Amino acid sequence: MRRYILLLTAILGCTAVKAQELYMPRNIQNAYKAQTRDMSGKPGVNYWQNKGRYDIQLKVAPPTRTVYGKETITYVNNSPHDLSRLRIRMNNNLHKFQAPRDGYHSMNFLDSGVVVERFVCNGAEISFPNDVGTVGVVPLSSPIKSHDSAKIEITWRYDLSKESGREGMIDSTTCFMAYAYPRVSVFDDYNGWDDIQHTDRAEFYNDFNDYTVAVTVPKNFIVWGTGELQNAGEVLQPEVAQRLKASLTANETMHIATQEDLQGHKVTAQQDWNTWKFVAKHITDVTYGVSDHYVWDASSALLDTVSGRRASVQAAYKANTTDFQHSVEFSRYALGWFSNHWPGVKYPFPVMTAFQGFADMEYPMMVNDATVGGNLSFAQLVQDHEIAHTYFPFYMGINETRYAFMDEGWATTFEYLIGISEKGQQAADDFYKRFRVQYYIADPSTEEDQPIISMSTQVSEMGYGSNAYGKPSLAYLALKDLLGDELFKKSLHVYMDTWNGKHPIPWDFFHIFNTASGKNLNWFWNNWFFSNNYIDLAVSNVKSGNVTIKNVGGFAIPFNLVVVTKDGKESQFHYTPSVWQANQKELVLKLPVKEAVQEVRLEGGLYMDATPNDNIWKAK
Repeated sequence: MRRYILLLTAILGCTAVKAQELYMPRNIQNAYKAQTRDMSGKPGVNYWQNKGRYDIQLKVAPPTRTVYGKETITYVNNSPHDLSRLRIRMNNNLHKFQAPRDGYHSMNFLDSGVVVERFVCNGAEISFPNDVGTVGVVPLSSPIKSHDSAKIEITWRYDLSKESGREGMIDSTTCFMAYAYPRVSVFDDYNGWDDIQHTDRAEFYNDFNDYTVAVTVPKNFIVWGTGELQNAGEVLQPEVAQRLKASLTANETMHIATQEDLQGHKVTAQQDWNTWKFVAKHITDVTYGVSDHYVWDASSALLDTVSGRRASVQAAYKANTTDFQHSVEFSRYALGWFSNHWPGVKYPFPVMTAFQGFADMEYPMMVNDATVGGNLSFAQLVQDHEIAHTYFPFYMGINETRYAFMDEGWATTFEYLIGISEKGQQAADDFYKRFRVQYYIADPSTEEDQPIISMSTQVSEMGYGSNAYGKPSLAYLALKDLLGDELFKKSLHVYMDTWNGKHPIPWDFFHIFNTASGKNLNWFWNNWFFSNNYIDLAVSNVKSGNVTIKNVGGFAIPFNLVVVTKDGKESQFHYTPSVWQANQKELVLKLPVKEAVQEVRLEGGLYMDATPNDNIWKAK
């Protein structure tokens, strides 16, 4: 198949520098031609994205599993196209018997999916095609004109899955309502409608919308969720409401609702039903957890010592769950550290809630994590990883479905960097190698070496895992080593500030790092993201004061050269990935010692070598 190549130009100040070529699919080329994307890495002069304003009412009464919903969507078509049909996304149709799925599920995972009972667009009632998968196509009687809006009204119901994953029943009276509402799928500038079916492995791609959500539950049930609770005084008893208010400025963990409070019915207002109201603006999704027996902890995290801005940190869990008893403490540290170190961007939301479930999954302002019992170190790491997703894909609207490396790779990187702070360099390195690198580099299967740029829906199992998590994280850390912390952070902030609240794609990331760093990095992008490379260096020869290093695997990695002289003195010298720019296959280095050499070896640290036995040379 013919591959179209564009010559990219990195904008370095006011000087245009000829760059290496990067593969660019035809739809991405078209976006640049239409000037919705710019070669500087910024949104183009014609950039647009659509938006919805969602007013949602949900009702659930565990142990009954049925969720009833109504919503009104004001959908704003900012595109230059008239829309004659809508794509409506219902990810919970994954539970339908006939839905395609990426892996095995038990019968408890299966049910009848989402049933849309009424669908109205601009006053015209439309027969909704319920016999669909996770994306339904709705023809409109009259199109939504360019730069116009439409009022959409939907009534629906669905049953929460007995087998909980990213959503569903946690236990008989606890549920997690994620993806609980039909939404207008993304219509964007480079691919049109996002109509890729959700099949459970690849994750999500959503517009930035405004949400007003009301969740109605029976008395004695608490609701936690995305957004700021608007009516604590209506749904909570006065003493509990006061505790919650006090926690917003607290520096220690407060018990908002204890097991004794719950058993004594001292937490919620005692009318038959309570409606909990939440508001969230310009955010990609909302999700809600409900329980009548989860205890509730809260405190606050100081995000900015100058302004004094804080975020509420909360946890909802079974009272005897050892690791979750530390959850608020973990969140306080993570939000403060991420805000002030890496990425060094202030946590952008008012709340972060950790909810005990099964998924180890992120949502805007929430994480749904499984308990790992007394393994507090691993519990903290998992929670750190999910909270790190605040930035990618929620601060920046990443298309996770196509390009999982744009969010999972960064969350893996931030998980490692905060781990150094929490556990020390050695412990963080050991875990990263064992959990993120070792299996990948020890597995020579073809799927492990597919290019990172491969669409995430078209790789599977470890091919997906390596491309989404470990390999891109290694690339980001290699780039950090190449640029140095100061320039790397500057470039990262330019990228994040420019694309906050928008939809960046990989080429935006590549281009804006070129621009912000003032360097032509296309050789690096080609090497790490568009190749079948892996990690494998070898000492080829040591002669005449030089060492020749073969890059068998191809990745431009940082490494240490360790030199042992005849008198037993050992010296270590670090080389950044920049040494591979001129020749990515072979490197000749002058030995940085004057004495006779007894031994030379290569140490990659996190970059575990596929064949470590050839990383050492010894004088005969």
